[in-house]
Amino acid sequence: MEFLDQWFWFVVLLPLAALAGWVIGRRGGERHSDSQVSKLSTTYFRGLNYLLNEQPDKAIELFLHIAELDKDTFETQVALGHLFRRRGEVDRAIRLHQALAQRTDLSDAQKVQALSALGEDYMRSGLLDRAETVFSDLAQLDQRAPQALRHLIGIYQAERDWEKAIENAQRFEAATGESMGKLVAQFECELADRLRSAGDSEAARGAIKRAYAADSTSVRAGITEGRIEAEAGNPAGAVRAFERAARHDPDYLPVILPALLESYAKVGERTGARAFLAEMSEHYRGISPVLALTRMIEAEEGVGAARRYLGQQLKDRPSVRGEAALIDLTIAEHPEMEQADARATLHDLKHITDQLLVRNPSYRCTRCGFGARTHHWQCPSCKEWGTVKPLLNYAVV
Repeated sequence: MEFLDQWFWFVVLLPLAALAGWVIGRRGGERHSDSQVSKLSTTYFRGLNYLLNEQPDKAIELFLHIAELDKDTFETQVALGHLFRRRGEVDRAIRLHQALAQRTDLSDAQKVQALSALGEDYMRSGLLDRAETVFSDLAQLDQRAPQALRHLIGIYQAERDWEKAIENAQRFEAATGESMGKLVAQFECELADRLRSAGDSEAARGAIKRAYAADSTSVRAGITEGRIEAEAGNPAGAVRAFERAARHDPDYLPVILPALLESYAKVGERTGARAFLAEMSEHYRGISPVLALTRMIEAEEGVGAARRYLGQQLKDRPSVRGEAALIDLTIAEHPEMEQADARATLHDLKHITDQLLVRNPSYRCTRCGFGARTHHWQCPSCKEWGTVKPLLNYAVV
């Protein structure tokens, strides 16, 4: 751990050391006295010495001193502001970048760079309203400023202003040609959830329609549509929506199945439910559809048939959760087990498997590996959308 910390500071300060060396070389090429260049060189090598001797704070101060000697160079001042922000001195970064943005001798490209740096300062300090103003001005200054639009999307996500987030995502797509359909669909689903909670099912349906237009394979749109229809007393419509979502991405079956099976029960389509679960068991290697089908077999054909079916399935897809269910079925099938020790052993095994399941997360982000006990459409760690999925061993039936 100590090695990693030392390496982190070396990587962080190395670019600054290079910048300081460049400043010295630049000044050495200009008309400055030998004594001034010598003084700068001495300071530079002192800073390197601090860096190599694992004294990053002292190295930072010396490199900052060198950079401050070159106040007229735009690139140096921008880099200095970035360093202030990285050190947590956001107020100093804001003052420096504000002064840069107000200079009249900047080119359009430099103006964009200064405004972008200032907006990032505001975001770092939590001043989202000021950051929004800066990035909006930047987008007006250069309609093809994708970085500004990307920051605006982030701001509106944080503020949960989904209409503006959608608008700026569409502007970003028009400016860059990069598809934003999946992200827009997520925003439309957020809007649909808000409208559904407010009781405006028609407006929520409109948002879902736009989500499908943005991303025709959106799993979340199907799940949200199913919930809207279920709450509106249309279980048949809910079944169609949930099945559509599951076929688009079977990885979300553990999220979909509880509401889907409830809708199936209201429609009275047990045959259709069994056929769908059998179909999903062929396409999804997780245990969720198998356990749901096991419960249906138990209800219709008895404990013995359910135990035999589950035992056969577990040979092809081993699962701790499936093993726990198999133990339950075995105990239920033999309530008068002759050997008390054997029955106690089964109960012990059940306790062990339950503890293993409680300790492990039910969901994991496929991008950063974040584990969670509840589902999130946006990963709390890396902030990506649609990357948190149920683990294969997870099932709610």
